[in-house]
Amino acid sequence: MKALTALVLAGTRAGGDPLAAAAGVSHKALIAIAGLTMIEHVVRALDAMPEVGRIVIAIERPEVLDALPGLREPSCRRPVSVIAAAEGPSASVASVLAREGVPLLVTTADHALLRPEWLRTFLDATPSDADATVALANRRNVVAAAPDTRRTYLRFAEGEYSGCNLFLLRRPAANGAVDLWRQLETERKRPLRMMLRLGIRFALRYGLGRLRLDQALARLERLSGARVAFVELTDGRAAIDVDKPEDLELVRRLMAGADRD
Repeated sequence: MKALTALVLAGTRAGGDPLAAAAGVSHKALIAIAGLTMIEHVVRALDAMPEVGRIVIAIERPEVLDALPGLREPSCRRPVSVIAAAEGPSASVASVLAREGVPLLVTTADHALLRPEWLRTFLDATPSDADATVALANRRNVVAAAPDTRRTYLRFAEGEYSGCNLFLLRRPAANGAVDLWRQLETERKRPLRMMLRLGIRFALRYGLGRLRLDQALARLERLSGARVAFVELTDGRAAIDVDKPEDLELVRRLMAGADRD
């Protein structure tokens, strides 16, 4: 596989983000945790991966990142470019995919806990014939890592899984998966409604807890024309991003604990 371009989605919600406003910054990505902004933590993890050739950050106001030393040498050895975000995460991914091509590794700026070892597991476990791969964490591992965290889970026959904000678009057919993502994006926090968009029988099996993960992936393949795979990350912290004030406090506690270990 040729060198990866890594895309970090750092855009904000329409009308601003309450967490950013409470912290006195323009974007959630600029909130400081353990001495660095969240975006700098994410870039540092990506920079540790030999497969990553360059890093692209999508944010509405690229100039807000100009003063961050963690995005340039000597802190970051990879070239970093900053582009204006499109309207919504999937639209930004589609835009960068059209410009950069594959392979494209995608994550988010609020994934401040991102660790190189999770990236290594994700890349090494991605099937060689997959067009698009998504990282998931089983609920039992998320709860073991952070018992009080509240996440959105997809319920399958094998168990409940949370997304880890980590995607690999490896082959050209991944464009179909991104197109489908754009259609489903509005329902991402409402799993059953999202399943209804994929088909009534599909949603019924999901609602009854009878839908297997391989069946869900097969359905996504039929709708997108892309072979979609998943990689399970066993460290439950991989599913923890910063959406709410309690997430921010949790990530700060987890980082402080890691520093003491």
